[in-house]
Amino acid sequence: MREPNWVEHAVWWQVYPLGFTGAYPEGRENGGLTRITAWLDYAVELGASGLLLGPVFAAETHGYDTTDHLRIDPRLGDDAAFDALVAAAHDRGLRVLLDGVFNHVGRGHAAFQDVLAQGRDAPTASWFRLTWPDGGGEPEYATFEGHGALVGLNHAEPAVADYVTEVMTHWLRRGADGWRLDAAYAVPAGFWATVLPRVRAEFPGAYLVGEVIHGDYAQFVEQSTMDSVTQYELWKAIWSALNAANFFELSWALERHNGFLDTFVPQTFVGNHDVTRLASKLTDERHVPLALALLCTLGGTPSIYAGDEQGFQGVKEDREHGDDAVRPAFPAEPAGLAPYGWPLYHLHQELIGLRRRHPWLHHARTEPVHLTNEQFAYAASDGDRRLIVALSVGAGPAELPVPYGKSVLHGRAELRRPGSAGTVVVLPAHGWAVLEA
Repeated sequence: MREPNWVEHAVWWQVYPLGFTGAYPEGRENGGLTRITAWLDYAVELGASGLLLGPVFAAETHGYDTTDHLRIDPRLGDDAAFDALVAAAHDRGLRVLLDGVFNHVGRGHAAFQDVLAQGRDAPTASWFRLTWPDGGGEPEYATFEGHGALVGLNHAEPAVADYVTEVMTHWLRRGADGWRLDAAYAVPAGFWATVLPRVRAEFPGAYLVGEVIHGDYAQFVEQSTMDSVTQYELWKAIWSALNAANFFELSWALERHNGFLDTFVPQTFVGNHDVTRLASKLTDERHVPLALALLCTLGGTPSIYAGDEQGFQGVKEDREHGDDAVRPAFPAEPAGLAPYGWPLYHLHQELIGLRRRHPWLHHARTEPVHLTNEQFAYAASDGDRRLIVALSVGAGPAELPVPYGKSVLHGRAELRRPGSAGTVVVLPAHGWAVLEA
């Protein structure tokens, strides 16, 4: 595995800066990146060790239509504001991961504007996949998923690889600790295999994780030379199994997850800026703690999407501005949050604390101990270190066999005959527990 050693201890708090600060879609005065600085102590107290930032570079609208990768978006501030945020994060022991959009650019990007102004003879014409019409006029161009505002880059062009390498190393020199590579699945793996070793030559400690939704995760990691990719299979299995009362689906996904861990450690999550909020996705809010217990006890590098720790709701819709509900503005400081979200925040503290005290969970494999539609117990282990996690979505109390479970570390449960081959855990309705084993 290529990932830096420090990643074993990483728990990310993910922020979408343009939404968080109120810069988009409102576009009002918002305090920019300084506003995020006011929340860093909150992230530390949550238990996070890193800040996973969404786009901060100059863009036209939502940040994923970049117009200048070497400039901080004016809606968020300037270079000084970025430097101050990174310094404040590092002072608190927080790493900083940036979001790089290198599959496509916004139409306003200088390289594409040169094409529109100069035509076929533009020095950057080879940066894009263009079809020139007979008789002149604007060329047709490859887009990202049909969005005309997103101009696809030509990843076979060496100058594009040079440009991406320059951008990545520039911000690592400025203090970033790594990159989330947006829409990495849409970029040929060979392109990343050209760029990332050049980045690591100067920054061997950088963490490089790609957004990949479908496909062969392990093969993509190997061919691209990335450290990790996003574990969407597990995300889907967690909420789907809880909603359908079908732990067989989750158990199957965990077998897949074990296989991925043989090649790389996936970036795990139960919510992010691109999907419906967990509290809205689950049909029973009592299952939010079960999802969190899973995230914090499975192998992976977990991230918490800002607001999920307070039980924020929001539904992603397939329309223009359909992401806005899951990317809301936050108060100026944590004191402005509603009081009813804090119990869930404290549960996050408890389970992230468990994670931080057992860093071996980063590499842990799982094995089913007890499996029915409505109840599931699994052992998470790494060598001779072992925990048992018991879950129930049943409407009444449930007894699950958990051989050699010793004590209840977290959750509400009763343990009978602890430490024996006949150990049983009794969970309340919709209950969960983490056991010492």
